[in-house]
Amino acid sequence: MVNQSSNPVCSASRACGACQHVGEPYAEQLRAKDARVAELFSGEAFAKAELRPIIGMDEPFHYRNKVISPFAPGKRGPNGGREILTGMYVAGTHKLVNTDGCLVENEQAQQVVRSIRQLMRKHRIEPYDEDRGAGFLRHVVVRVGHESGEVLVTLVTNADEFPASKAFCRALVKQCPFITTIVQNVNTRQTNVILGQDERRLYGPGFILDTLCGLSFRISSQSFYQVNAVQTTVLYETAIQLAQLGDARSVIDAYCGTGTIGLVAAKRGAAQVTGVDSVESAIRDARENARHNGIENARFVAADATAFMRDMAAAGENADVVLMDPPRAGSTPEFLDACAQLAPKRIVYVSCNPETQVRDLRHLVERGYKTQVVQPVDMFPHTEHVETVVLLSRK
Repeated sequence: MVNQSSNPVCSASRACGACQHVGEPYAEQLRAKDARVAELFSGEAFAKAELRPIIGMDEPFHYRNKVISPFAPGKRGPNGGREILTGMYVAGTHKLVNTDGCLVENEQAQQVVRSIRQLMRKHRIEPYDEDRGAGFLRHVVVRVGHESGEVLVTLVTNADEFPASKAFCRALVKQCPFITTIVQNVNTRQTNVILGQDERRLYGPGFILDTLCGLSFRISSQSFYQVNAVQTTVLYETAIQLAQLGDARSVIDAYCGTGTIGLVAAKRGAAQVTGVDSVESAIRDARENARHNGIENARFVAADATAFMRDMAAAGENADVVLMDPPRAGSTPEFLDACAQLAPKRIVYVSCNPETQVRDLRHLVERGYKTQVVQPVDMFPHTEHVETVVLLSRK
């Protein structure tokens, strides 16, 4: 899959389409992303902002520490048996590109997937056929702790009963002794959603631990955790540096997810951090992460971020710093108005979609803020995606 030249070749790139620029030299990819960000931030609202060059990766391959592999039946062989396909979907379809590797996926995770495909034949485990709704193994999800090296394998099955599961797990761990834990997730619905609600532990503790920005996080099959830990550390450290938390008594972490950046802020100088997110399971994880790290100056609220900010503003409260990391669609005008009313000294806006971020920043500039620093980060090399961290301060 990977040659030894300075520009590795992906044999599946044309069919897969997930890494649009994998054939281009990495330095050229970074220059193109810099140019795109510079164009987006070229308006009058950003005339005096410091536009910093993008932070790329020293090793821009095999960075994805979460690998999701669907399984499907292939063609029938001469003896009547069917091959087992696993790999990536062709862009915009449910047709599988059968591959044995990927230039951006963790190599240990890929080894696990290959071993599972081999063991499926031996243990007579049928891959899931979504057209017929039949077959047993739908997906394998492998998560690798970047610093801990712990490995969680989730087997997503189309039935609750898993015959000879102990023998299968023993064989898998024998082939991949670095595996820390294996869980079975049951999903019997005909849906594109990968994970179901019911789960059981087959081997090990059922979760792994990893370290990010000096904090320890417990990761289960359902937990949200960034797939590129190296650049997530860069992203969060940049956000914390720009937030200048030394004088911050009150910090709001809006759209906080599992609380990662808010917990880092609580550990790095903020007197009190309040995280808010509408996903209750994420808030449960955030509270568990705070307890796990012994952090007592952070609280997490399950609520709509816009409604939460409007309630704070209506109550006449204020904040010293607002950290915000909204989804790709960006924030809402109501959230931004309430944020300006709370009058934080600094707003640090982390975005996975600079287009919607620029729209929101113009809204804040019109309400008394100025854009000071724009820092792009290359979270997903070889793709179109770029993340940006922006610092705003009150005029």
